[in-house]
Amino acid sequence: MINLSEWALKHRSFVIYLMVAAVVAGLVAYYRLGRNEDPAFTIKTMVVQAAWPGATLEDTVQQVTERLERQLQETPNLDYVRSYTSAGLTTIFVNLKQATRGSEVPDIWYHVRKSIGDIRHTLPDGVVGPSFNDEFGDTYGIIYGFTADGFTHRELRDYVEDIRSRLLQVPDVSKIEVLGAQDEKIFVEFSTQQLAGLGIDRSALVSALRAQNLVIPSGTIQTGNEKLYLRVSGAFDSEASILAVNFVANGRLIRLRDIAQVHRTFADPPQPMFRVNGEPAIGLAIAMREGGDILALGKNVRQVMQEVTANLPIGIEPTLVADQPYVVDHAIGEFTTSLWQAMAIIMAVSFVSLGFRAGTVVALSIPLTFALEFPIMQIAGIDLQRISLGALIIALSLLVDDAMTTIDVMTSRLKEGDSKEQAATFAYDTLALPMLTGSFVTAAAFVPIGFARSGAGEYTFSIFAVVGIALIASWFIAVLFAPLLGVALLTRPKKIKSGQPHVILRVFRGFLIGAMRARWLTIAATIACFLLALVALPHVPRQFFPSSDRPELLVDLRLPENASIYASEEAAERLDGLLKGNPDVEGWSTYIGRGAIRFYLPLAVELQNDFFSQAVVIARDLAARERLHAKLDAALAEQFPAAVSRVSTLGIGPPVGWPVQYRVSGPDLNEVRDIAMQLAGVMAKNSTIRKVNFDWMEPARMVRIRIDQDQARLLGLSSQAIAAVLNSVVSGTQVTQVRDGIYLVDVIARATDEQRVSLSTLRTVQVPLPSGRTVPLSQLATFDFQQEYPLIWRRDRVPTVTVQAEVVPGGLPETAVAELAPAVEKLNSSLPSPYHIAVGGVVEESAQSQASVFAVVPLTLFIMVTLLMIQLQSFNRVFLVLSVVPMGLIGVVGALLLFNKALGFVAVLGVLSLTGMIARNGVILIEQVEAERKQGKESWNAVIDAAVSRFRPIMLTAISTVLGLIPIASTIFWGPMAFSIMGGLLVATVLTLIFLPALYVAWFRVKDPRAHEAVLAPEPRG
Repeated sequence: MINLSEWALKHRSFVIYLMVAAVVAGLVAYYRLGRNEDPAFTIKTMVVQAAWPGATLEDTVQQVTERLERQLQETPNLDYVRSYTSAGLTTIFVNLKQATRGSEVPDIWYHVRKSIGDIRHTLPDGVVGPSFNDEFGDTYGIIYGFTADGFTHRELRDYVEDIRSRLLQVPDVSKIEVLGAQDEKIFVEFSTQQLAGLGIDRSALVSALRAQNLVIPSGTIQTGNEKLYLRVSGAFDSEASILAVNFVANGRLIRLRDIAQVHRTFADPPQPMFRVNGEPAIGLAIAMREGGDILALGKNVRQVMQEVTANLPIGIEPTLVADQPYVVDHAIGEFTTSLWQAMAIIMAVSFVSLGFRAGTVVALSIPLTFALEFPIMQIAGIDLQRISLGALIIALSLLVDDAMTTIDVMTSRLKEGDSKEQAATFAYDTLALPMLTGSFVTAAAFVPIGFARSGAGEYTFSIFAVVGIALIASWFIAVLFAPLLGVALLTRPKKIKSGQPHVILRVFRGFLIGAMRARWLTIAATIACFLLALVALPHVPRQFFPSSDRPELLVDLRLPENASIYASEEAAERLDGLLKGNPDVEGWSTYIGRGAIRFYLPLAVELQNDFFSQAVVIARDLAARERLHAKLDAALAEQFPAAVSRVSTLGIGPPVGWPVQYRVSGPDLNEVRDIAMQLAGVMAKNSTIRKVNFDWMEPARMVRIRIDQDQARLLGLSSQAIAAVLNSVVSGTQVTQVRDGIYLVDVIARATDEQRVSLSTLRTVQVPLPSGRTVPLSQLATFDFQQEYPLIWRRDRVPTVTVQAEVVPGGLPETAVAELAPAVEKLNSSLPSPYHIAVGGVVEESAQSQASVFAVVPLTLFIMVTLLMIQLQSFNRVFLVLSVVPMGLIGVVGALLLFNKALGFVAVLGVLSLTGMIARNGVILIEQVEAERKQGKESWNAVIDAAVSRFRPIMLTAISTVLGLIPIASTIFWGPMAFSIMGGLLVATVLTLIFLPALYVAWFRVKDPRAHEAVLAPEPRG
């Protein structure tokens, strides 16, 4: 096999050129890498909606929801279908399995569209849709809110639409959503009594309006020279043109202005509203195209907004509500600082431990490795974001290992009298292959991260990619560039007096010999510590993903399901009062009748519902966020007793919603409701649980109008005709549209306010008869109040109530669910089939994500064992290396308990990655033992000399890794992983240097030559 170090020394100029070229390419790639807050991951959810105006809840469920769900259950890679049905409207969430690859998702969504299109003809007449939204995961990272003082809502909207048109031309902008804009309507309001007194049929009024404003071709005249289009006048262009309409009724010409009022206003009831800092506003939410640079987008948007703001009239003020570019810039700045700090720490360790010249060689390997890393990241499409930046710091702690090993061997050979070139080539001959195997083994430990088929696995994929690239790149640096730098910088060290090694080595050697002589005690003590760690492991807190360190708080207000949007608006205004003047509040935005738009990728987006409002409150800093969290929690509980309120921080990782969730499913709604109530009682008894609530279950009032069908038939009426009359009187009937610039303004005919909003006037509503006369509704109908569910949630076509709750401050959902498990299981086992309770929320998502990781662990073990067999060529030696790997759990459990860190998804990834680091050190030590034995040394002495010679590089690598992780150990996201690696690696390193030699001499029955045993020890066998 070619000696790459020897080749590099023979081609110095070319290798130096490669070093310079790599640095230049790395710098260029670094500045071209995209910047983002979180890594992109596919939201594997599509929303399918269909409307059936006028249908009851039961009919909508049976005739629309059920048909669509049956077809959707044939979707490839389907995980589950979850539907939300209210009277006349169905919304279905199609959720794919987490194992579905992102590249497969577009084809599956095409299949959904096609399959629903195939059954569209089977839906009832009058169904509108279905419509599809497969862009549910789009993130709108920049949001501006526009308030107006002295301008109407329409005038403000005109300005906002112009700004939207400007912003759509900005590079990297993919789409812009308008928030809170209210569509204008023209209402034609009439008195039902007046029309009845005049003998006017409402249908004649509606027909006249439609006929005059209808757009149909009027013909075209073709002459010998030109083409002439014919245009007929009469189209409405204002309220005045509608008032001027005349129509014939009972032989008389009636003017509309004499019998109706026409006025222009906004949608009634309002559409979802948007407020900024307590003021009504219109928002623009800007989404970036896939693969764009959020920092560049933010800069370009700010430049356009500066130009736009300069031309806005006084009174219209833009407010930056969400500024992801700033968040990303700040986060990347902090991580970059941590990266430089870690780099400085590792360099300092190199200089102190190896000396200036050798330390310089190791220190230079860091930027050289990153110079190779950044171009590959750019080619692979890996941006600088939360995960990749943390992975760079982890990689930084690993990539100096090979360079340290190479320089350590070169220094040792120089002491023995070799030339620099001989020392460099000797390092390659003896350790290049073990180092490469060690790099592959370490990279293999990250395979579960890279190939875990789940949302969390996709979210953390760049850990595997970045660390893997760094490990392979660092090996090439160690065998190509480091020898060249070593030849240039290293000098022959001064010889140490014979028999006077460094005091640390003397102490280590003495301790090692004692451990080897008391081998069985050493092994027993190690195994005892391992068993103790297993016993203590259940006491380590569990956590899926921690909260974000962003300053935002989400404040949810969910009123009873039958609440109007006016009630939600009033509640939002009261919430504004709590926030105004609070010194901890930087600003806030409120979404009324819907949840916040996805301004943050892991946000759990809420449905559009009149009874729901959500505020995004920005605190001045993290300390202010915690104070504000406590204040709002107390104030909401006191001042909004009828609402289900929740104050939460932004999460990290796949969106979950309420942390503690249980799903109660079964065919009968009332039975499901009763079980959910029992479960809520069980949950309320737990001291770590608070705010137990239901996603739905409360019935609402409705007015049942019972038609006397015989009387209706005698009068020539039907239920359909009566329903149409009531709808036109109460809610209004769209008659036509006025074309106003870029807007279409609906013209709606309805009764006057006093006749629409009063239940008492329903009895006197005049119903027109085919004969031209009218009769009051009370003549053919009776009225009574009933209750029905305003909405139904179903999962896989089965009615499902989710009982959800928050945990007390400082508590963890995993701990709460574990405490509740016996009582919940007892209740679940008592339920008749097919009713059942299933765990949801954080615990379910965590279990699925960790299962996806552990599913790849067998493949990881196979790869690692195969690599070890290739290198060691011995079952015995492979066993010895693998025996040390699980012992790292001793340090992991100890560190997490000592520093009160949770064992979450990221920490589990750290534990898995730790296995590769431990195995790598074991391989190098075992290979060194074999190298010493090949030189003719007795096995006992070979083990001692190998451990002593590998002590410095192995310990330096461990110390560098531990100290290099200090800058991220205090972070919320990376802290548990950092402590897992730091504690595990420290303990495992000591065990590699002490326990592994003791196990080696015990396994191979190696005797101490000084013991003068009568029987010679057999040599180790392969």
